[in-house]
Amino acid sequence: MQFFPEGHLLDTLENIGALQSPASLAEAMREGRILESRAVMCDAGHNLVVDLGFMKGIIPREEGALGIREGTVRDIAILSRVNRPVCFVVRDFVRDEAGQITALLSRREAQERCQSQYITALTPGDVIAARVTHMEPFGIFADIGCGISSLLPIDAISVSRIEHPRERFLPGMDIRAVVKSKEGNRVTLSHKELLGTWEENAARFRAGETVGGVIRSIESYGVFVELAPNLAGLAELKENIFPGQQASVFIKSVLPSRMKLKLIIIETFECERRRPLPPEYFFTGAHLDEFVYSPPQSDKLIYTRFTS
Repeated sequence: MQFFPEGHLLDTLENIGALQSPASLAEAMREGRILESRAVMCDAGHNLVVDLGFMKGIIPREEGALGIREGTVRDIAILSRVNRPVCFVVRDFVRDEAGQITALLSRREAQERCQSQYITALTPGDVIAARVTHMEPFGIFADIGCGISSLLPIDAISVSRIEHPRERFLPGMDIRAVVKSKEGNRVTLSHKELLGTWEENAARFRAGETVGGVIRSIESYGVFVELAPNLAGLAELKENIFPGQQASVFIKSVLPSRMKLKLIIIETFECERRRPLPPEYFFTGAHLDEFVYSPPQSDKLIYTRFTS
């Protein structure tokens, strides 16, 4: 069985079919299928109420997430799911005194299956699907399957350094990531290895062109201007500029042997923060043993090696 970040199953034909009637939901229960629907509220006991269309579903607090029962995960893992898709398996149906039927659901069981059948088998270098859940200054947390979260540190997002992950991502954005390391079932992710080598990125630019960029840092010897998430060039110093500004730059030269782009800043300007676009990936395979960023003709070697 394949496992996906929460929200991927919501509009699939199989999921929609299972939520058509009590009979189809009961069949999904017998088959042990993982389904998805939207949580509409969390009651005072931190039980999630799920809208199944034709009936109400309840995910009891202790079934809301891995670790809730053991006290290793805080209840925010449940509260934050309100108005979002949640995965679950159907455990039972109960009838109240008024004769109304409610489905008892378990998100924890879906996560346990994802962990034992999918996450346990992951190894460093595996390229997986993920969905951004929330961002912090130090990185993003991404759902790698059934709501199980992994950290992507800010310095692993791209080769070009950024001040905050919001410059690259939005909550809810679907991305690809590489398993950087794994301790038990705790997975740490990387991303920059999928965004292309220096050579692949530099091939898009030519000396003599004037292109757009973002000023990333100002040093005593020059200004680093990002032309792409995995490519920055060095420009001559200029007055009244600061990191974060948009810039138009003239490309003086492209030097693969020195892994450098020499630039001249034509103009800088302010603009509203742009909505990040989905990342463009150069690597589309399923596994990386290593990633060599530097060009073959360069004396400097920059690489990532993924080892278990």
